[in-house]
Amino acid sequence: MEEASAAAIIDARGIVTGWSEGARRLTGYPAEEAVGRPVRELLAEDVPPEALSARSGTVMVRHHDGYLIGLRVRACAVAGRDGAADGYVITAELPGSAETSLAGQAFQQAAMSMSVFDVEQRYMRVNEAACHVMGVPEEALLGRHFPETVEEAEHSLGFNWHLRHVVETGRPLRYESYTGAPALNREHAWVTEMWPVRDPSGRLLGTALAAFDSTEQYWARQRLALLNEAAATIGTTLDVVRTAEELIEIMVPRFADFASVDLFDWVLGAEESPVVPTAEIVLRRVAHGSVTEGTPEAAVRLGEVDVYPAFSPIARAMREGRAIISQAGEPSFMRWVAERNTRAPQGRPYRKGVHSMMAVPLRARGTILGVAVAVRIRQADDYGDDDAVFAAELASRAAVCVDNARRFARERTTALALQHSLLPRGLPGQAAVEVAHRYLPSGSAAGIGGDWFDVIPLSGSRVALVVGDVVGHGIPSSATMGRLVTAVRTLADVDLPPDELLTHLDDLVTHLASDDAGDEVAELGATCLYAVYDPVTRRLNLAAAGHPAPALVLPDGSTRLIPMSAGPPLGVGGLPFEATELQLPEGSVVALYTDGLVEDRDRDVDHATDELCRALTVPADSLDALCDTVLKAVLPEEPSDDVALLLARTRALGAGQVATWDVSPDPAQVAATRQAATEQLTAWGLDETAFVTELVVSELVTNAIRYGAAPIQLRLIRDQTLICEVSDGSSTSPHLRRAHQDDEGGRGLLLVAQLTQRWGSRQTTRGKTIWCEQPLTPLF
Repeated sequence: MEEASAAAIIDARGIVTGWSEGARRLTGYPAEEAVGRPVRELLAEDVPPEALSARSGTVMVRHHDGYLIGLRVRACAVAGRDGAADGYVITAELPGSAETSLAGQAFQQAAMSMSVFDVEQRYMRVNEAACHVMGVPEEALLGRHFPETVEEAEHSLGFNWHLRHVVETGRPLRYESYTGAPALNREHAWVTEMWPVRDPSGRLLGTALAAFDSTEQYWARQRLALLNEAAATIGTTLDVVRTAEELIEIMVPRFADFASVDLFDWVLGAEESPVVPTAEIVLRRVAHGSVTEGTPEAAVRLGEVDVYPAFSPIARAMREGRAIISQAGEPSFMRWVAERNTRAPQGRPYRKGVHSMMAVPLRARGTILGVAVAVRIRQADDYGDDDAVFAAELASRAAVCVDNARRFARERTTALALQHSLLPRGLPGQAAVEVAHRYLPSGSAAGIGGDWFDVIPLSGSRVALVVGDVVGHGIPSSATMGRLVTAVRTLADVDLPPDELLTHLDDLVTHLASDDAGDEVAELGATCLYAVYDPVTRRLNLAAAGHPAPALVLPDGSTRLIPMSAGPPLGVGGLPFEATELQLPEGSVVALYTDGLVEDRDRDVDHATDELCRALTVPADSLDALCDTVLKAVLPEEPSDDVALLLARTRALGAGQVATWDVSPDPAQVAATRQAATEQLTAWGLDETAFVTELVVSELVTNAIRYGAAPIQLRLIRDQTLICEVSDGSSTSPHLRRAHQDDEGGRGLLLVAQLTQRWGSRQTTRGKTIWCEQPLTPLF
C-alpha cells in the first residue's frame, strides 16, 4: 500500500484497532506494535483543538525511529448499530504528497505564498510558493511555531504580531511590508492578506494568509516618488555645481551606493562652445556621493579632469546618447573597474563587490552637457531596463536645471559686463565733492538688475550726482539702463535743471516702452534721482522720479532724510516733477542709494532707513570705509536685489577763488572789463593765461552786449581749470558757425572754441550763461 493510502482504525476509546501497510511505511510501526495501543502514544503532541473539531489537519507523529514527522490527517466517523459514532477511520499522508482534490491542488499551485496557522501561530498548511520563500519543504514547517522558523528580527516580530492580532480580534487585516525572506537574497515588498478561519459553528480555528510579492510595484512607486522629490529639490539654486550636488543627493543611497556627475568644461564657463563627444571624452568632476562617508570609492577628486576611454560605459553613453547599463562579468565593465583601481588603488577595498553600474548622459535642449554615473555595491539588485528609464527621466530633469543654471550664469556674466561697462570706472577729479561708491549685483535667481549711478562734471565747477534703478532683471534691464545712462549724460550736458531733466527722461522711457510694445505701452519703468551741487553757492538742487530720498549727514553729526517729493516713476508720463533746493555747509555727506539697500520682502523699510542713518554717523577714516560700514550694517547676508550706493562729501570754493563783475550794456565797457580780468589773473598768479583770457573775455562780453540783454555779468572761477562765464538776460542760445571771408562778424565763438579746452552754454532763470574752461596745467 502507498503512503497516500495509509489508514488506521480507532475505536471510541482512542485505541488503535486497525493498521494498514501504508501506515507502517509512514510511521515505521508494524501492525502488531500499533494495534491495541492508545493513539495518543503515537503522537508527539496533542492534536490541536481546531483539528479535532474539523476532523482534519496536521498532527505531529513520533516515528518508530524516534524523529518527528508531520502528517496531514483526515478522520471519518464510523457509525455503530445504534447510529452513534463507534470509531474513526483515519487516513494520513505526508505534506508533500500530491493533492487529489481540486481545492488542494489550487492551494498548492497558487502563485502567491499561502499558509495556514493555528491559533498558537503554528504552521498547519504551506503551499509551494511559501516553501520557496522559506527555503524549506512543508514537512519542516508543519507543527512549528512561526518564530521558530525565522530569524529574530524586527520584521519577523511584526509579522507574528499581526498573526496574533487576527486571532485576538477575529478580524481580517491587510499588511504591507518591505523585508527579506530566508530563501531570498534581497529584500522584497509584500502585500499580505490575513483572515481568520472558523468552523461551521463560528469557532476560531486559526489564521490563513496570502502574501503577494509587490516588489515591482513597490519600486515603481519609489521611482515615482524620487522623480517627484527630484522635481522639488533639484534646481533650487541657479548654480551648476549645486544642481549637480542635488542630483547626487537624490540618487544616493536610494538608487545607488555611489554616484557621480561629470560635466564638460564649457558648461562651467560663461562662453557657449558645445563640443561633440568623440572616442575619448574629457570631463570635469563636479559632484559625487556615496553611502560610505568620505566617498572613498571615487577615483577622481572633485574639480579634477578625467579622460574616459572609448571602451568605458561613460564614453558609450555620451556617444550613443542613451543610458548604458554594465554588469559584473562583462569585459567592458571589468576593464572599467580595473582602470579605476589602477588610477586610485587606495579605494580598491571600497569598490569590492561592485556588480552593476549605469551611465546616463545629461542632455538638455539637444546638447549633451555631461554624464551621471550610478554604481551598486551593497544593493543586491543589478540595474535593469526599468532603472534605465527612471535614470533617463531623472537625468533629463537634472540636465535642464544644469542648463538653466549655465544659461543664467552666462546671462549674468553678460549683464554684469554690460553694466560695468556703463557704470563709471574712475570718477573724474573735481573740486565740488569727494565721492565714494559701491555697486553690489544681486546673487538671486532673478538676475542682475538695472541699478546705476553716475557723477557728471558740469560747468561752473558744479557736479551732477545720479542714481537710478530700472524695473526688471537680466540683459534687457541692463540694456535699458545703458540707454538711460546715455540719456542722462546727454541731458546733463545741456545743463537742464533736475526737474526738467527728469521730464525729458520720462518722455524717453515712455517712447522706449511704446516702441517695445507696438501700439501699447509696455511694462518698462525706472526710478531716478538727479542732484546738482554748486560749490560756489553750496546749494544742492535735486529732484526724484519714484526714487528714495537721499540721506544727509551734517558736519555736526546729525543725520536725516532730505524732505522732498519723490514724484512718479519714469514711464508714467504726464505728471510733473518737483525740485528741492537746500544750502549745505561744507563737509556735509549726501548718501544716494537704490531701493535694494533698504527694501526687502523680509525687512521693514522704515527700520532699514533708520539703520542707514545710524550707520552714516559711524566714524570712518574715509568715504570708502564709510561705504563698507553702511553696507555691512544695513544689508542682509543675501540681498535679494542689486544695490548701488553713492556717497558725496561737499566742498566749497572760497571767495578768493571766485571773481564777479557786473557789466553795463555799453561797448565801451569791454576794455575795462578785460583789464579787470587781467588784474585778477595777476592776483591769482595766472599771468600765463592772461593772453587767452583777454581774448575770451572780449569776445564773450562783446557778444553779450551786442546780441544779449541786461543784466550782463562776468565771473571767473579758479578751480582745477580756469572758468570764464558771461551771463546775460537773453535766453537765445549762441551757435558756432564758420564765417565767410567777407563777413564782418561770426568769428568770436569759433575763436573761443579754438583757444579753450571746452565751452558751452546753459539756460538760467534769468537768461543764459556762456562758459569756457582753460587748463591750468599742460594738456600734454
